[in-house]
Amino acid sequence: MSIDPALRALSISEEAFSTVTRAERDVQSVFDAVDARALRCQARVLSAFRDLRVEARHLFGSNGYGYDDLGRDTLDALYARSLGGESALVRPGIVSGTHALALCLYGVLRPRQTLLCVTGKPYDTLEETIGISGNPSQGSLAEWGVSYRQVELLPNGGIDGEAVERVLREDSSIAMVYVQRSRGYAWRPALQVAQIGRLAERCHAIRPQVTVMVDNCYGEFIEDQEPTHLGADLMAGSLIKNPGGGIAPTGGYVCGRKDLVEKVAYRLTTPGIGAEVGSYAYGYQAYYQGLFLAPHVVAQSVKGAILAAKIYADLGMEVSPAWNAPRADIIQAIRLGDSEKLIRFCKAIQSASPVDSFVTPEPWDMPGYQHKVIMAAGAFVQGASIELSADAPLCPPYNVYMQGGLTYEHCKLALMMCLS
Repeated sequence: MSIDPALRALSISEEAFSTVTRAERDVQSVFDAVDARALRCQARVLSAFRDLRVEARHLFGSNGYGYDDLGRDTLDALYARSLGGESALVRPGIVSGTHALALCLYGVLRPRQTLLCVTGKPYDTLEETIGISGNPSQGSLAEWGVSYRQVELLPNGGIDGEAVERVLREDSSIAMVYVQRSRGYAWRPALQVAQIGRLAERCHAIRPQVTVMVDNCYGEFIEDQEPTHLGADLMAGSLIKNPGGGIAPTGGYVCGRKDLVEKVAYRLTTPGIGAEVGSYAYGYQAYYQGLFLAPHVVAQSVKGAILAAKIYADLGMEVSPAWNAPRADIIQAIRLGDSEKLIRFCKAIQSASPVDSFVTPEPWDMPGYQHKVIMAAGAFVQGASIELSADAPLCPPYNVYMQGGLTYEHCKLALMMCLS
């Protein structure tokens, strides 16, 4: 099979080209389903833009206190409409997904209440926020008098609904049920929106006032609906992941019930002020345009992950999810089983990046993580995991987590380069 000279310039071998081309043919029917879903998600977002009559003046920024910032307030409403919430808070000053999640925890929970995580131990970067690792006296929830409990996932990776119900009945102090939708650094499937909806229904049947909170990072626009469409009270995520469409340069969002979003806004600024202030002089075009592009960009990323799953499964490696399995996030896990293979994989992804392709990623003690972490991310936006990247904790069984891809073509080329 002959290779175009443009591909040869990237040192892509004939064997790698043939392997990827064969895999691409095999997954075409799954690609078609991804494209159909992207069309429906795009229609949802377009309807929100039309209903809110977005116009050029909304794209401009403000300064100072930012009172009556029409661009900011309309962007909030646009996220609420697009993601199925009563209200939303979208701010460039939210520095990460972890920050957005922490705002929700501190905004809603009060002393002598309990946080119940129903997806096992949460992602590493939240452990110190909760107070289950690090120094709990550095402003953690534990220092504020908020207790913590967790329910482990079932062996198949699903939520143990019976155990959750049992804990809710026996512990009246539980005020929030916390769900991590994506896998994080765990070998388990991401949670489908329908699973989260059923959990919310069960929790509210036992305790109507309990807040079902979802870490929605990596999950936006993967399915036709979001957790807040099906009963979740609150969710949060990062704008340099799915909803920013690869355009947003920074920021995070919170979406859900109006009263809960208001509490989070009071935590972001101060009680009595909330979301009424907050300027951004650079303007909001990147945030509006990023959200508009997000359904398409997420679909490109998902197709890249499906192709990777097919290729590495054909090579005899364990992958999660399988190429033809349902997906609820953009992450593709590959079990490499060896630290050197893991490091080489990340180096190959870095070399296929548009930015810093010449840089060599090395494992390091990244703040908030329990093991050394290696990250390959030659991205236009630093740390943007909607752009093609790969990272992993350096510990057995040496799983690598690949995610993102602004275009399917980039994902395809990167996989050819990895194989070569």
